[in-house]
Amino acid sequence: MTATGRQPEQGTSATPGWTRRPASLAAAVTAELVQRIIRGSYGVGVTLPPEPVLCETFSVSRTVIREAVKVLQEKGLVRVRQGSGTTVTPPVQWNMLDELVLGAAIAEDESLAILDDLVVTRRLLESDMAQVAARTADEDTVERLRALVDRMDELVDDVDAYEEHDRLFHDTIMQASGNRIARGVVRSLEGQAINTAGYRGESSRDLCLASNAGHRRIYERIAAQDTAGAADAMFTHITEAWLVRRGEAGDPGRLKR
Repeated sequence: MTATGRQPEQGTSATPGWTRRPASLAAAVTAELVQRIIRGSYGVGVTLPPEPVLCETFSVSRTVIREAVKVLQEKGLVRVRQGSGTTVTPPVQWNMLDELVLGAAIAEDESLAILDDLVVTRRLLESDMAQVAARTADEDTVERLRALVDRMDELVDDVDAYEEHDRLFHDTIMQASGNRIARGVVRSLEGQAINTAGYRGESSRDLCLASNAGHRRIYERIAAQDTAGAADAMFTHITEAWLVRRGEAGDPGRLKR
């Protein structure tokens, strides 16, 4: 089984190459091979086609193929052994924070399992950052959060504008926490998922109203310097918002504390 729950296609036969030759060949070959591995076209333990076959498939030189395979190895997708070829590694070894790997995994994520994991990770980090922000946020930050919450109440009929302010609200809290690494991880994860249909889900005036009620609870707990309450409010908000967006797909039990 692949990370997306699909049965891998065994064998090493190459699939058709480019419909239009890209400008950056090594990067394009790498991206295509990442997608094929994540999709299961090359299953775990399968040896990639030999260099001459890949060269012919993509109409590129051996240098380009070797560069692409080197990048795949750095991302944890393959293992290269002299005399044994290049074999696909188990998903547990893949670098899921890598832009190409995560993007391809999300694209193939029919069960929403990858997005569930993304939300759980985001929830863990943002809950902790909200807890810290409740202790460290200055008056200007608290006022900014209040203004954002009030403005979002006015934007519930404009989903795009509402979502932009939603991201600003969360980012303001993350900045207030001072944890640049956690903020960077959350922004990176969301950057890969934010425009996908699976992550965005359906939205409406009522859903925006419900979402902003969660924002207001978070703001109130931060304003009150209630560290535990802020963490809990953030945890509840992210969980409930995702459960609404994800609908009935997959296994919602994965989101339990």
